Amino acid sequence: MQNSGQKQFRVAILGATGMVGLQFIKILEQRNFPVSELRLLASGRSAGGKLPFKGNDIIVEEASARSFEDIDIALFSAGSDASRHFAPLAVKQGALVIDNSSAFRMDKNVPLVVPEINPEDIYDHAGIIANPNCSTIQMVVALYPLHKVKPIKRIVVSTYQSVSGTGKAAISELDRQTRLALEGKEVIPHVYPHQIAFNILPEIDVFLDNAYTREEWKMAEETRKIMHAPDIGISATCARVPVINSHSEAVNVEFEEPFSPEEARKILASAPGVRILDEPAVNLYPQAISAAGADEVFVGRIRKDVSVENGLVMWIVADNIRKGAALNAVQIAEAMIRQGQFNRVKEVNSHGKKL
Repeated sequence: MQNSGQKQFRVAILGATGMVGLQFIKILEQRNFPVSELRLLASGRSAGGKLPFKGNDIIVEEASARSFEDIDIALFSAGSDASRHFAPLAVKQGALVIDNSSAFRMDKNVPLVVPEINPEDIYDHAGIIANPNCSTIQMVVALYPLHKVKPIKRIVVSTYQSVSGTGKAAISELDRQTRLALEGKEVIPHVYPHQIAFNILPEIDVFLDNAYTREEWKMAEETRKIMHAPDIGISATCARVPVINSHSEAVNVEFEEPFSPEEARKILASAPGVRILDEPAVNLYPQAISAAGADEVFVGRIRKDVSVENGLVMWIVADNIRKGAALNAVQIAEAMIRQGQFNRVKEVNSHGKKL
């Protein structure tokens, strides 16, 4: 909780009117983040509107090269192109950028951080810290506590990702298509290449030359970077499902040593950011609908993988807009405050350390 003697920070949100941007505003207020000034930034078509924060209406401004003057913390969620353009400008003006896009995630000079896992990586920044992909975050929050006890050898993950991961237009498309389909009318897709209502699309982001999608590549490469485990074998299949919010994942994990389901449950029950829901006899397991709006990563259906030695299977669910994006970024900022990192941000930026 904030106290009267706590240092206050000037915060900017780029992409303030988007789904993640709106969640940024909500979480800053809910967690009583020490904000002395909140600057809301968006594209020209969204500028001029007002958004509420702590009882006040704040005018949304059009983002410009000078938007980050006197800003301490800049939370970005406006897409990779906007991040590549504005992040270096913000850093030069003295701001710490926490970026939710994929623009800098695999840059060797940019930490990729999940505070429950690798908060120590925050120290090694040059003004930008990257927020991982939503599907990656929830998986590593659940797997890393186990990996610390017995190293992971291989991960096979299948994701069932909600349409909110694509944005407001995708939610509207799902709603519209569902109504049309139930009325027996023709459904014409716009956001996705095929109908999403009453359907599943095994395609998220573009296909690469190896027939995996970029989303699947992100899950593999980001997991290795966050966990500092370059030798883990990872194969992902990412699918879009007709669910409004929260991503679900079926994860098969092979360890270097035997791991019983009971031992895994005990470890995860005390792991930060994890909540166990695992009583199949009474139909208790994580669900997308109940994870929506929650901060935790939910884990259940933990069982032995009978197809491989030293394997476990589990079901992992989390709110992709909250923990999978906005909350994780705010938690990074909170960790930096605890570590006393902001004086160092100014020092790094003033010396022009290369990004």
